[in-house]
Amino acid sequence: MSLTATDRPLPPLAPRAWLRYDVVSRIIDRLAPTTALEIGCGQGAFGARLATRADYLGIEPDADSFAVAYERITCMGGKVLNAMSSELEPGATYDLVCAFEVLEHIEDDKGALAEWVTHVRPGGRLVLSVPAFQERFGPMDRHAGHFRRYSPAELTARLEEAGLVDIDITVYGWPLGYALEAVRNRIDARKLEKVGDLTPEELTRATGRTFQPSGRLKGAAIALATSPFMALQRLRPDTGTGLVAVATRRD
Repeated sequence: MSLTATDRPLPPLAPRAWLRYDVVSRIIDRLAPTTALEIGCGQGAFGARLATRADYLGIEPDADSFAVAYERITCMGGKVLNAMSSELEPGATYDLVCAFEVLEHIEDDKGALAEWVTHVRPGGRLVLSVPAFQERFGPMDRHAGHFRRYSPAELTARLEEAGLVDIDITVYGWPLGYALEAVRNRIDARKLEKVGDLTPEELTRATGRTFQPSGRLKGAAIALATSPFMALQRLRPDTGTGLVAVATRRD
């Protein structure tokens, strides 16, 4: 007997991704989109989950990450393209457009948001996540190819400039995110000494493949260890290391 999408095991998530997904999944539950587009789906760990909840399309420009995402998402009923968002069909719109840990990799973030909004149907939503607070910018950000981090006020301003309304921003990651970030900063400081003078674009290509867990048992252990911190962060939705925003395109 063949497995249905709901029977198949979901890809494992890294600890920081679990903290992020705890916020995102509750937003998706509330919005209940029929169609969804994910820009920069990486290796498809979030996309596989979204594909069970909406008619899903993911796009990923990195060929290696796309190959993994394709295997993970298509078996869940979704679609994936090895492409840039600028290559999407003009005029195609979705109930939900999302981009997780993508905007900070783009130098022209205003231009990117303006393009993404064209794919949100009138009255639909844009959901995105970014690292929080520029004063926390460190080796992890430089090694990942980040141009910046955002405060809630700065991200709100960017979304308003893109014509979005009803903006709601959650800060997540307290308290575990601080420890995870400290470890990553130490590791990535050493990596930066080895990679030489690479551009943010060159560093970005590999970021979707970095620190991604593999194997069902390891994934289950990470989920179990992270679950208490997912509950804890809900107590402090204004404190942490990352932001999740949801905003509406004018009807």
